[in-house]
Amino acid sequence: MYRLMPLLLVVFILGCDVENQDASEQSPVSVDQRMGGQPDPGFKRAMQPRPFNFPQDHGAHPGYATEWWYFTGNLRSETGRPFGYQLTLFRVGLEPGETVQDSDWRTHQVYMGHLAISDIEARRHLSEERFQRAAAGLAGVEADPIRVWLGPWSINASGETFFPLTLDARTDDFALNLMVSQGSKPVVLQGDRGLSQKGGAPGNASYYYSYTRLPTKGTITIEDREYVVEGSSWFDREWSSSA
Repeated sequence: MYRLMPLLLVVFILGCDVENQDASEQSPVSVDQRMGGQPDPGFKRAMQPRPFNFPQDHGAHPGYATEWWYFTGNLRSETGRPFGYQLTLFRVGLEPGETVQDSDWRTHQVYMGHLAISDIEARRHLSEERFQRAAAGLAGVEADPIRVWLGPWSINASGETFFPLTLDARTDDFALNLMVSQGSKPVVLQGDRGLSQKGGAPGNASYYYSYTRLPTKGTITIEDREYVVEGSSWFDREWSSSA
């Protein structure tokens, strides 16, 4: 399970989804509350093992409160310079159920992203995070072929199959553009056939699968210097409503 980095308290007010309610009565819901606190009873819970269905399960599961697409990897440049990277895109459901489709801006979904590059030789770690509501095309998920995006950060299938995937994310100071290919190992279902228990109570669990040892190549850019890199990645997929 992805361990959350310390976050600034970012609160998304649900006022745009509440009709005829005074602003003073609206209750804010934070991303922290949704990802780590008690789930809204309207969300589904991970109670027992289930069959996985691909490629559909690579896409979003809006019936659950939270999920993520999580890549980490170890790479080296053509001269052997080592790098580590991490790109994670999260979907967070603020309320269960569908929204009234009367505005392109109305949504119950928020997306969050973490991006990090470690330049081992320079003993330097660069990181950034983004937040965006899933409205007006600013963030979202498409399942077949898979596409997950958060502004300029994206995970895209290159064709009809899941692999290879293109990871593209950039900030003012650093960027990565990587192609992640399928390795020789099959998908790994974590826990009990993909049910990963997080606590003793029923439902404090996630559905969780991984692809490991994925051949990876592309470029890493730090400031104005670009490195051609190659190495191996790990991909985690997880969704749940309570940890």
